[in-house]
Amino acid sequence: MNAQDNKSDAEEPLQIKSPKIGLVRHLRGYFFAGVLITAPLGITFYIAWLFINWVDDTINPLLPPAYNPETYLPFSVPGLGLLIVCSVMMLIGALTAGMLGRFWVRTSERVLSRMPVIRSVYSALKQIFETVLSRQSDAFREVVLFEYPRRGSWALGFITGKTEGEIQTSTEDEVVNVFLPTTPNPTSGYLLFLPRRELVVLSMTVEEGIKMVISGGIVTPPDRRSAEERTIKVAAANGDKKTIIQDNS
Repeated sequence: MNAQDNKSDAEEPLQIKSPKIGLVRHLRGYFFAGVLITAPLGITFYIAWLFINWVDDTINPLLPPAYNPETYLPFSVPGLGLLIVCSVMMLIGALTAGMLGRFWVRTSERVLSRMPVIRSVYSALKQIFETVLSRQSDAFREVVLFEYPRRGSWALGFITGKTEGEIQTSTEDEVVNVFLPTTPNPTSGYLLFLPRRELVVLSMTVEEGIKMVISGGIVTPPDRRSAEERTIKVAAANGDKKTIIQDNS
């Protein structure tokens, strides 16, 4: 019997892992690690470089040759156009802060308000920029979770403000404006008016929520809540009210 066992062992070929296979596997891992590190940085710098070049190509030809540093230098100055745009924006902001500037702004708005199509575009753009850039506004400051498009299916959205006017007075509940972005382009989406009691406010920042939407859920922000808070989970909708249950697992 021992002879048969030895014979069967001798007939089975020895499987020896080739060192080349291990080396190729390590090199492939290093390659993908390098791509993971350099690709986001490279793409970010490339997009920033394209934007700076676009601004320079638009602004630099408008400069008189006597005031253009590239006239006296043997090389181009990257970012010169962007610097000029920032300086002009700050100068306009300083001028409009005075009485003469406010008078000019009011006169311009009065003229635009008389134009049928342009007044609607200007009013919408002004409200958007005032909402986004105002430090006193709560717009885009909270990430919320709510059931959409059906019960048991959750969606990620951003509170853009408190609902006012006819929409608020026409509803029994206190509703808020919630922007539901689409993936992977968060600039497009849907405007929803949802009751505040149906919203679950998350601890993640707006930037983290936008990254999660753009990546399609691949990039998930860490949970910064305490261990006690993590045990409290929001259950599915129970009628018109949400119930908070204690997770004992």
